[in-house]
Amino acid sequence: MSTEDVNQDKKLEKADLTEVIKQLKVDPKTGLSAAEVSKRREKYGANELTTKEKSFASQILHAFMGPISYMIELAAIVSAIIGHWDDFIIILVLLLFNVTIEVWQNHKASSALAALKKGLAPQAIVLRDGKFQNIPARELVPGDVIKIRLGMVVPADVRLIDGEYASIDQAALTGESLPVTKKVGDGAYSGSIVKQGEMLGVVIATGSNTFFGRTAKLVASAGSVGHAQKAMFQIGNFLIVVAVILAAIMVACQVYRDIVVTDTWGLKSALNILEFVLVLLVASIPVAMPTVFSVTLALGAVNLSKQKAIVSKLSSIEEMAGIDILCSDKTGTLTKNQLTLGKATLINAADDQNCIFTGALASQRENHDAIDDAIIAAVKNPADLHKWHVDKFIPFDPVTKRTETHAHNDQGEVLYASKGAPQVIIDLAKPSAAETAKIQQAVADLANHGYRALAVAKSTDQGKTWQVLGILSMFDPPRDDSKKTIKNALDNKINVKMITGDDTAIAIETARQLGMGTKILNAADVFPENFDPDHVPERIVNIIEEADGFARVFPEHKYAIVKALQQKGHIVAMTGDGVNDAPALKQADCGTAVQGATEAARSAAALILTAPGLSVITTAIKEARKIFKRITAYTIYRVALTMTIMFLVVLSSIIFKFQPLTAVAIVMMSLLDDLPIMSIAYDNTAVGTKPMRWRMSHVLTTSTIMGIFSVIQSMLILSVGYGLANHHDTFGWLDMVNQSQLQTIMFIQIVSAGCLMLFVCRAEKWFFERPFPAKILLLATCSTQIITILMCFFGWLVPAISLETIAFVWGYNIIWMFIMNIIKLTIDRHLNKD
Repeated sequence: MSTEDVNQDKKLEKADLTEVIKQLKVDPKTGLSAAEVSKRREKYGANELTTKEKSFASQILHAFMGPISYMIELAAIVSAIIGHWDDFIIILVLLLFNVTIEVWQNHKASSALAALKKGLAPQAIVLRDGKFQNIPARELVPGDVIKIRLGMVVPADVRLIDGEYASIDQAALTGESLPVTKKVGDGAYSGSIVKQGEMLGVVIATGSNTFFGRTAKLVASAGSVGHAQKAMFQIGNFLIVVAVILAAIMVACQVYRDIVVTDTWGLKSALNILEFVLVLLVASIPVAMPTVFSVTLALGAVNLSKQKAIVSKLSSIEEMAGIDILCSDKTGTLTKNQLTLGKATLINAADDQNCIFTGALASQRENHDAIDDAIIAAVKNPADLHKWHVDKFIPFDPVTKRTETHAHNDQGEVLYASKGAPQVIIDLAKPSAAETAKIQQAVADLANHGYRALAVAKSTDQGKTWQVLGILSMFDPPRDDSKKTIKNALDNKINVKMITGDDTAIAIETARQLGMGTKILNAADVFPENFDPDHVPERIVNIIEEADGFARVFPEHKYAIVKALQQKGHIVAMTGDGVNDAPALKQADCGTAVQGATEAARSAAALILTAPGLSVITTAIKEARKIFKRITAYTIYRVALTMTIMFLVVLSSIIFKFQPLTAVAIVMMSLLDDLPIMSIAYDNTAVGTKPMRWRMSHVLTTSTIMGIFSVIQSMLILSVGYGLANHHDTFGWLDMVNQSQLQTIMFIQIVSAGCLMLFVCRAEKWFFERPFPAKILLLATCSTQIITILMCFFGWLVPAISLETIAFVWGYNIIWMFIMNIIKLTIDRHLNKD
C-alpha cells in the first residue's frame, strides 16, 4: 500500500462519519459487492501482518561474521592449508559452538512477531451484497461493513456506524486500565476484545495499516545492538590490529633473514613463515571468549530464574548492569490493577456503608464489570444484598451514563438504586444548590488526585423522586512493595519514569504516592501528529529526558521515548504487559515483561518476571551488576593474556629464532585457562551502587599495560631458559636438556601465570582481600593447574620436565603475582581519577 493510502487510513480515524462512508464508497445497508471486494483485495492485500524475515541460511551466514569470527576462520583455513589438522578441528569446534548459540538467540528474538499475529481475529461477520456471512478475517478489505459482538476480537480497525453501544477492552493495545464504552462514530482497534454490546462498523484499515499492524511494524524494526556485542567488536578489532602489525614485523624479519642474511629462501621457508603466522593467528584469537561470555551469562540466567526472573535473551543480563533509566508501566506493575473504593463523600447517606450498599444494588455481579465488582466487594455484609430481589436491571450505556436497579424485599419495600456519572445523577435527582455545589467540589477534588468519581442515588417512590446519597471515589492503588522498590532503584542511581496509557491526573497522583517525580506529561501535548518515532526532533528528545513520565501514550510514543533516551546515551529498561508495549520492549536495552503479560509482550521482552511488581527487576539488576563485574574482570585478564602470547611468539622468533609455543599448545592454554573461568558466574562479587557499562578505554588500557608487564615476565624466564638449554652442565638441577623442554616450561609458565593473573583482575584491591574467590572457582582453577602440572611432569602432549623445574616456574610466577597486583592498583587509581 502506498504512503498516501496509509495517511488516508489515519484521516478516516477522525473524519466525520458521513465523510468516512463517502470516502470508502460503501452503502452501510448492503455492504460491498463481491466484484468490489476483489478489486480492493488486489489493491490492499490480505488483512494480515506481513513481515520480512531472514532465512535460516542468512541467519547462519551472519553468525559467521564479525572480527573475532573472521580471525577464528582465518586460523582454521591456514591450519588446513599447512596440514595442521588437530589445530583445525579444535578451532572449528569452538567456532561452530559460538555460531550455534547466536543462531539460537536470533530464533528466540523472531518469536515476537509470531506472537503478535496470534492476537488477530480468525473470523469476522461481514455484510456483503446485502447478506451477513462468516468469513476468515484475513479476507476483509477497507469499506467492509462488519458486526462486532460480545466475546469477539475486533478483526480490523473500524468506525462504528450503528448500534446502541459496545464496551471494548483495548488495554493490551493502549494501556487503559478499564474497558472503553464506544458509541456510533467512535473507532475500535483491531485486536481489541468486545466485552459488552453489539454494533456495526465499517472497516477503515486492514493488515499492517491497522493500529495493531503499525505496532507490529515497530516490533519488526525495533532492536538495538547490545553493548556486549559492541565490546566484542572493539576487542576483536583491537586484537586484529595488534596481530597484523606483529605479523608484518615477524614476516619482514624472517624474509630479510632468509633472503639477505642466509640466502636460503624457498618453498620450505615460505611454509615456515606461514606456520609462524598460524601460531600468531591462534595466539591472537581469544577463541573461547564468546563461549565463556555465553556460558557465564547462561549460568547467570539460571541464578536469576531463582529470583523469579526468566531471561530470554542472554545479552540482556549484561545490559541490566548498566541500566540508568527504568521506564515502567503503571497499571499492574506499579499498581495492583484492581479498582478499590476510597473514602466516600456523603451527601444524604447515613454512613459510607449506606452509600456503598445502594451502589452495590445498582450493580450486576454476573457481568464481572470492574467497577461493579469493586463496589460489591466493599459491602461489609454481602448477605444483606440477597434480602433484596431484583425486578429489573438497566445496564450502563454511553447515552444515559448510569445503571439502575428496581428491587423489593420480603417486607414489601421497594427501592430504586442508581449509580453513574455525577452530572447525570445530578440531573436525575435535582438536589439543592448547596448539595450540587458540594458534589461538584468533591468531583473536582477527586479528579485532581486522579480518582474516578461515581455518584449514587436512591428512590423509595418508584422513581418519582431521587435522593443523592454520596460520591464514591475509585482508584487503582499502588502495590504494597512499589514505594520501597522505587526508593531502592533511586538509591542505585536508576531514574524511574512512568509510561502509561492512563489519564494524566491518575498518573500524577500514583507518582506522588510512590515518591516519584510528578512531572508527568500528556503524550499528545509533546508528540506532534504523524511524527516519525525513529527520528524524534532534538527539542522533544530533551523534553523526554527531563520528564518524569508520560500519560495517554500509544505504542509509537513508548517506542519513541525509549529510542530517544538511548540516543542520549542512556541504557534503558522498559516494563510492560500488553501488545502496545511490545515495540518498546524489543527496542529497550532490557525489555521486561511483567507477570501476567500477553504473549506478544513476553516474546518481545528479554526478561520475563514471574512474580508481581517491580521488586524482582531491582533484584535482577543487582545480580546483573555482579555478573558484569565478573565478565569485565575476565575480559581484562583474557586480552592481557592474549597479548602476552602474541608478543612472546613474535619477540622469541625475532630475538632467538625460536618458536616458544606450538599452535596446539596455545589452544590448550586457552582451554585450560578459560574452561574453569566459566565458574566465574558463581564468584563472590561486591554489588555495585551505580550503573555499570563497558568503558573500553579503561578495559583496553588496563589489559595492554598488564599484557606488557606479563610479556616482560615471560620473556625473562624465556631468556633464562634459552641460556640454560645451551649451558645444561651449569644448571643441571633444572633438568632441561633441549629447546622442546623449554617450550614445555613456557607452556606451564603462561598457564599458571594466567591463572594467577585472573585472581589479580577479579580483585578491586589486593587479591588476598575480601570478597574471596568462590569455592567452585578455586576448585576449577586448582583442578586445571593440577592437570597442567601432570601434563608437564608425565609428558602428556608436551615433553616432560622435572618437578623442580615446575616448582621453580610456580615460585617465579607467585612473585610476579604481587608485582602485577601493584601495577593494576596503580592503573585503576589513575584511570578512576580521570
